[in-house]
Amino acid sequence: MKKGAFLLIFSLAFSMGIKAQDSFDPDVLLVDARTLILDGKYDEGRKIAFRALSKYPDYADILILVGRSYAWEGKNDSASIYLERAIIADPAYEDGYSAYLDNLSWDEQYVRAEEVLAKAKENLGQPLSNNLRYKESRLYYFKEEYDEAFEIAEDLFEKNYKNDNLLSYMQTLQRLRRNNAVGVTYDYDTFAGDISPWNTFSFYGRTRTDITGTLIARVTQSSRFDSNGTLFELDAYPSLGEKMYAYVNVGGSSASFFPKFRFGASIYYNLPKAWEIDGGFRYLKFSDPTTIYTASIGKYVGNWWFNLRGNLIPGTGNSLGTSANLQARYYFKTGEDFFSLQLSSGVSPDEETRDPTQLLNSYRARVGYQQLVLPRFMIYGYTGYSRDELGPDRFRNNLNFSLGVEYRF
Repeated sequence: MKKGAFLLIFSLAFSMGIKAQDSFDPDVLLVDARTLILDGKYDEGRKIAFRALSKYPDYADILILVGRSYAWEGKNDSASIYLERAIIADPAYEDGYSAYLDNLSWDEQYVRAEEVLAKAKENLGQPLSNNLRYKESRLYYFKEEYDEAFEIAEDLFEKNYKNDNLLSYMQTLQRLRRNNAVGVTYDYDTFAGDISPWNTFSFYGRTRTDITGTLIARVTQSSRFDSNGTLFELDAYPSLGEKMYAYVNVGGSSASFFPKFRFGASIYYNLPKAWEIDGGFRYLKFSDPTTIYTASIGKYVGNWWFNLRGNLIPGTGNSLGTSANLQARYYFKTGEDFFSLQLSSGVSPDEETRDPTQLLNSYRARVGYQQLVLPRFMIYGYTGYSRDELGPDRFRNNLNFSLGVEYRF
């Protein structure tokens, strides 16, 4: 009798011990698993997550965490299994759709991503949250439907959607859209009576091809130094992948104040956190050839874009000229309405109207404004002041006004 009672008590105590060992707080395990996974310890983190799922198989946050961890490792099929379970477990939880759309987009499963997006609209109602609308725009981007992607992104920008990459993303879309356009720019330069004013007209046409990306043909006609001259140029911005594109420029003129031949190229690369860098060169053939090496770093911060560019101009012997340019833009209602400020020293390699070898030093300040007043009609205007050193104790003051219009079709 005593032996039986002892065995019963022992059995109860043992089972209670096992139960105590098995009891845990899934929220605590979620935090522990997330800490490990975000630290790159995916296997260790998933072990903890699986322990929680063994008792709470419908815990959506843990399912999403496991799914994202597989997606970050590039194991997209495994990720889809858990993210699908997360949506089934909680159809009204936005995070599940957000993670699932990321995974399918990274795996280029765009048809399936459209199905998940449709399910989100059905279960969450419309309009979708800004976060999911941004992912919808990205889905259009991956499918190369750039107009649809830009329309959503621009609406999000107007609604002040907080995303560090939004403005950079909009600029990429604008470059990729098949936006045919023609435009004209007029520049007036006055030099406080030192020399007669310059009058410059520039006519351009823009289109896009799959090979060249954005393609711009430009003809610039200028009167200066009691003569006239015409510069012909062609710009291209071919895409080199999702995060990289190139700039190529070629042109020439028979006028003495324009380069007889110019050629330039740069590679642009988009970094995380809305940073962008580029590097390249410009070759200018005036009376003597000049090669300029150029590089810049840019950053999007909210509605602002900042860019700092440096240029190196090798001279004769061991001489080395330098110039720098700082630009800032503040974007208003859309990604094309902005105020700009430019401060520079030296001559920019992209100022085709100046021979950099003829100026020792130059300092410039310039402000401008651009606005898309109608869906097909844009206007812009700039004014700037520069002080150029032509020789020892010889300076020339320049006041510039620039106006332009563009029509899109």
